[in-house]
Amino acid sequence: MPRKTKLKTRMILTLGLLGALQTILIGGFAGYYLSNSLYEEIGRRALMVAKTVAATPAVIEGIRSQDIPALNRLARQLAETNEALFIVVGDRHAIRLAHPDPERIGFSMGDDDGDYGRPALVEGRAYVAMAKGNLGESMRGKAPVVDPRTGDIIGIVSVGYSVTQVEATIRRYKFVLYGVVGLMLMVTVLSAIVIAGRFKRAIFGLEPEEIARLFQEREATLQSVREGIIAINRDGIITTANRAAYETLDLPAEPPLTGRPILEVLPESQLLSVLTSGQPDFDGEIWLRGRQMVVNRLPVRQGDDIIGVVASFRLRNELDLVSRQLTRIQQYADTLRSQTHEYSNKLHTIAGLIQLGASQEALNLIGSEISDHQALLHLLLEAVPDPVIAGCLLGKYNRAREMGLRLDIDPDSQMIDIPDALPRDQLVSVLGNLIDNALEATREQTGAGGRVMLSMTDLGEELIFEVEDQGPGVPEHARRAIFEKGVSTKGEAHGIGLHLVQQFLNRWGGSVTVDNLPEGGSRFTLYLPKHPEGEPHHGTDSTSDR
Repeated sequence: MPRKTKLKTRMILTLGLLGALQTILIGGFAGYYLSNSLYEEIGRRALMVAKTVAATPAVIEGIRSQDIPALNRLARQLAETNEALFIVVGDRHAIRLAHPDPERIGFSMGDDDGDYGRPALVEGRAYVAMAKGNLGESMRGKAPVVDPRTGDIIGIVSVGYSVTQVEATIRRYKFVLYGVVGLMLMVTVLSAIVIAGRFKRAIFGLEPEEIARLFQEREATLQSVREGIIAINRDGIITTANRAAYETLDLPAEPPLTGRPILEVLPESQLLSVLTSGQPDFDGEIWLRGRQMVVNRLPVRQGDDIIGVVASFRLRNELDLVSRQLTRIQQYADTLRSQTHEYSNKLHTIAGLIQLGASQEALNLIGSEISDHQALLHLLLEAVPDPVIAGCLLGKYNRAREMGLRLDIDPDSQMIDIPDALPRDQLVSVLGNLIDNALEATREQTGAGGRVMLSMTDLGEELIFEVEDQGPGVPEHARRAIFEKGVSTKGEAHGIGLHLVQQFLNRWGGSVTVDNLPEGGSRFTLYLPKHPEGEPHHGTDSTSDR
């Protein structure tokens, strides 16, 4: 199978042939127009000279007096002066009175070209004609000679210019014209080569078939990615949006996103800031169309110029779901391991008590273990009927025991009236972060045997959660900063949990306060309105002193 012609060759041939065709057509038209223009110009010149000679007093007087010698001398002088082939003068009957060939004098002007000068002699009208006579083919201008005293037509003047001279002039002009046309053709071919080369470089040396294949692969790749992808150009106009972008951002399929300004569709996307700064942004957390998103934004560069931005979006709760699932699996495994270890020790203790005959002590130990769990389960069933929140608290209770700490839940707690719109997964994430921070702070300060206290109430118009720890406390100057991303009193690789708490509060319209306890430790109090007013806002600081 013969190899297909490359794009550069095709472009050179196409542009070259197109340029050659245009140049040839323009050159042919210009040559044709030049020839006609020169013939018309020579005709006008012959006619103008004929009229001038016919109005010359010496010619009029020579015809009136039939002074043939004088007319011939004058005709030769005027022919040389005007560079004409000949000037012929005839009387009112078209009989020659002056002619370059003396033998033609006295004969009719009609025997030369069959033209007896009727338009001039009868109608009194000057005209132009082309004819071939004894002096060769010529362009002739003929004008009547009018006696100014009587107004009668008394003769005719014929001025001729050689067609051979005209054609020589046309050939000279055409030589220059076709030289320019040839030069234009060469410039066209060279331009085609340069344009084709630049175009080839602009498309990275790819052939059209390769571009088509890459485009199809790009479309397939975009549509197969589960993350939403949107790209904008330097003017902030959306150029690309995959199917997942519509689904992730809950956007209608019509009208399509492409061709619309990003500020019209997603004004809070901050893509224009990346377009301006040129700095990429990875794993940023923002709210888009009422959904918490994790966004990556990268500028698209062409050389040193930023020509657009590409952004990928994924739901934050999808990452949270995977993270929580992994965390729960790990916590479940850790809890099983710790409980296995704990119950193994207690079983050994019970077995030792039985072997020693201390049956009552063994029964008391078993009853104590059962009563603690029963009391916690009873409290959770009565005070927290929501299984998601109750499961979270039970898991944190077991984690505290594994860490050698106690998680005490206020027996007067109640969390029953939780609004349906409040997302349970985000509430559990927020509450879990606060408890985890309290456990870690307590263990760091007291070691094993420390205590974390949790109380909850749903009385009134707010849900209130209080988490007290026995940690080192939070300095007053840091009580707002700890909710910023990456800021933590625990060093690097921290500062995410409380930032997520703040993000949720900003969205729901809640707040959190931080206080230090007189006996040591800190208290985090979380306030969540049951019925937030208006749309959740995007403030960066909802902490308060309440």
